[in-house]
Amino acid sequence: MEKIQQQFMTRALPALKQELGVSNLYQVPRPAKIVVNIGFGRSVSGEDKKDQRNRVFEQVEKMLSLVTGQKPARRQAKKSIAGFKIRQGDVIGMSVTLRGKRMFDFLDRLLNVALPRVRDFRGLSESCVDPRGVCTIGIKEHGAFPELMTEDFGRSYGVGITIVPTMRNRASALALYRSLGFPFKKAEQETKRKKRK
Repeated sequence: MEKIQQQFMTRALPALKQELGVSNLYQVPRPAKIVVNIGFGRSVSGEDKKDQRNRVFEQVEKMLSLVTGQKPARRQAKKSIAGFKIRQGDVIGMSVTLRGKRMFDFLDRLLNVALPRVRDFRGLSESCVDPRGVCTIGIKEHGAFPELMTEDFGRSYGVGITIVPTMRNRASALALYRSLGFPFKKAEQETKRKKRK
């Protein structure tokens, strides 16, 4: 199977250049970075004991390291929210920023292995791409990643994935994601879903 990076460089870039009508190959949009993050949710409330909190930190750190191949950074709360029992400075999640080869390797595993393993997956909605072309995907259970199957983490964590392109334009970003092989739903499926609601 051809790696996604090689496929993008050899096939997708020239096709995108022609499709978008740009003169220079460097004007063609590309993925700039991927941010993978996990929030702890209620597992780390103020009532939890310190050792229990540290266990959750270690679990999530191990989880993100296995999935991305990179050590995650801890993310702290910017302000206190009494309703969620969060104080300013509390660690509320962890994230990893991927670039270059690791980014393409992760994208390859996400599109070809993880997303097809998500329960009842029928494709991504085009609404996950915002007006600036940033694509945000949420996976409810970390078990979609095969690297985590053998590990027992005790509870299920959701994974947030944000793909940031070089060009901040929705139309060109959608063309880029399609060329990379993102499984978007067809327009007919989208309208049927909206009618049901």
